[in-house]
Amino acid sequence: MVMHDDQLLLDQETACRLIVEQFPKWRLEQVRRVRTEGTVNAIYRIGSDLTARFPLRSADPAGMRAELEREAAAMRELNACCPFPTPVRVAEGASGHGYPLPWSVQTWLPGHVATPGGLANSKAFAHDLADLVHALRTADIGGRRFAGTGRGGDLQDSDGWMDTCFRESEGLLPVDRLRALWAEFRILPAAAPDVMTHGDLIPGNLLVEGERLVGVLDGGGFAPADPSLDFVAVWHLLDAEGRAWFRRGLPCTDLEWWRGAAWAFQQAMGLVWYYRRSNPGLSTLGRSTLARILGDHELSKFLPATSGAFPHRSDA
Repeated sequence: MVMHDDQLLLDQETACRLIVEQFPKWRLEQVRRVRTEGTVNAIYRIGSDLTARFPLRSADPAGMRAELEREAAAMRELNACCPFPTPVRVAEGASGHGYPLPWSVQTWLPGHVATPGGLANSKAFAHDLADLVHALRTADIGGRRFAGTGRGGDLQDSDGWMDTCFRESEGLLPVDRLRALWAEFRILPAAAPDVMTHGDLIPGNLLVEGERLVGVLDGGGFAPADPSLDFVAVWHLLDAEGRAWFRRGLPCTDLEWWRGAAWAFQQAMGLVWYYRRSNPGLSTLGRSTLARILGDHELSKFLPATSGAFPHRSDA
């Protein structure tokens, strides 16, 4: 199903032609679509070791080429400091056969995509997440600072987006309660100077085997940001016991912890309504993350006195 108004359509035949014609050395490899909950790229596996990633949303080709180059540099930087395997860029493809944008080829990593509840109380997984975040935030920032807008910068920059989310979530979520929580989150001051962050540690970007973290995907956003930003993984993936194990593995201040919950809240609010029909898995992720935040004892000081459950919707 189409997720975005400006989404590009790419079928299996076109993807195969682009790959084989531009990279004849892979002409004997099987090309097959990888079904994921990702919203940025259509992904095709090439044989057993590579993936082609085709941007899903319409963009200026020159701008996309520059973005792919920036992402490749970020991936190399992440790969150099990450304690877990990450993909690396191996080639860049060009537009053709009606597909208008440049695209990329990366290495494939084995593993299973993490799920919101699969390892929610695992000590081993929580400690792996703590090791990951620690390694990223201690990487050399090289004098850089957060250079974007929205997630990872000033919480109040998200006010307009959050108003949209609250309006679109009427009937789906306990909006009054969530508005009151955002009113407290948005005034949290900066906790510490920027550090290097992955920027999008959602379950779909983490690979597991058993109870261990074995891979980190989508490293193109590796960049300076709020040191609390990568704590979103905690709220997306861990219940109270797992969150306690994480905090033992990566001590942080209460302010950092609360700001991490704020960034997870900001991300989750957009998932529930925006993807409720086009990507139900992401919508469900948003609901589970918000439920963890609302149910957290330590964060209860932020919550309004009235209780509110998540309304059940069969089409969510």
